Amino acid sequence: MTKAITRPHLVAALNEQVGLSKSECAGLLESVLNEITDALASGEKVKINGFATFKPHQKNARVGRNVKTGEEVPIPPRKVIVFRPSRGALAKINGAGD
Repeated sequence: MTKAITRPHLVAALNEQVGLSKSECAGLLESVLNEITDALASGEKVKINGFATFKPHQKNARVGRNVKTGEEVPIPPRKVIVFRPSRGALAKINGAGD
């Protein structure tokens, strides 16, 4: 089973590396996440050099199918977030950054 990185993990890492209090680190992390979310919600692309690019993408309405019954089900249009990792992040994940 894989382990997930959660907000408390990120707050603890910030606390160790920056030396601010945990409540200050939590506020800082929340501000960064809100800024990213607000930018994506307004249709902007978010690029974090050396990590990834996040881009909102509009998906069109389409017809899906219920697998059990075979009944056609309309799927409404919606926005999704496309995540594209940087070359450096991919290299590190694939072991080239060791």
